[in-house]
Amino acid sequence: MVKIVITGAAGFIGSCLVHHFAASERFEIIEVDDFSSTEKGNNFNPYSFYQRIERSSFLPWFEDHYNEVDFVIHMGARTNTAERNLAILEELNLRYSQHLWNLCSQHSIPLIYASSAATYGSGEHGYSDNHSNIAKLQPLNPYGQSKQDFDCWVLTQDQCPPFWAGLKFFNVYGPNEYHKGRMASVVYHAFHQIRNSGSMKLFRSHRPGIADGYQSRDFIYVKDILKVIAFLMHEKKHPGIYNLGSGVANPFYSLATATFDALGLPHTIEFIDTPEDIRASYQYFTCADMSKIRTIGYHEEFFPLEEGIRDYVQHYLMKGAYL
Repeated sequence: MVKIVITGAAGFIGSCLVHHFAASERFEIIEVDDFSSTEKGNNFNPYSFYQRIERSSFLPWFEDHYNEVDFVIHMGARTNTAERNLAILEELNLRYSQHLWNLCSQHSIPLIYASSAATYGSGEHGYSDNHSNIAKLQPLNPYGQSKQDFDCWVLTQDQCPPFWAGLKFFNVYGPNEYHKGRMASVVYHAFHQIRNSGSMKLFRSHRPGIADGYQSRDFIYVKDILKVIAFLMHEKKHPGIYNLGSGVANPFYSLATATFDALGLPHTIEFIDTPEDIRASYQYFTCADMSKIRTIGYHEEFFPLEEGIRDYVQHYLMKGAYL
């Protein structure tokens, strides 16, 4: 029996991981999070038989019970990209992660943690996860900077877990994000906007040569995230920081039409100006360079955007279902 700690277990990706590993009798899960949120209840209520530890109590518990843990998957973080409270971001996204890293290093426990593509900022240094590129990155918001600070700190450490991986998640969408509100994925918001109004509003382009709605992002279905993490856990080789996107940049226009198609509705798309306050820093393109994780043996295909949206919309969003 492999005993896994999953932090952020009540959240979007964390709860999907709990579901994924719960399907196998090989794993025993220790869930870590703030379980007081009623909005997240459906993410974790089905797994009440697992041991649960409040986030604020976990690090002291881990110091005394490290011998009960075989692997740590650290998804817990302050994930609001609009968060401006630097003290909260430093405490939850940097100091907490550093303490966890040190404990895993001290007791030889493998660790996978969530980084973010927000570290790439406007993409002026490209989207390579080569370690020599990471220190150059310039995030556009404090959330991205908190993730960048931890990545850079990790790369300076002499004492490390026996295996570790930091995963730069790109634009993740999929079931169990109902609680995220305005921080939910574009697919989630597109579904609700189209279902409620019959139309979809996209930002106009304010750059020559890029058509309205053809600002592009790398969108990755959460089910692909689960497969990559399972692969890394099994292999436990080649520690490092890895991009985790689909490797394909899709226009918002394509995301919108795929959502209409999944709902069986005609395409009705309107364009509005990008708000002045975000126009200067608005990203027109992101795309994960996925060559690094391919070179270590991950060969599974990622969901094409249209297939991922169809699965998400028809099997989850339309039914209000969870993974």
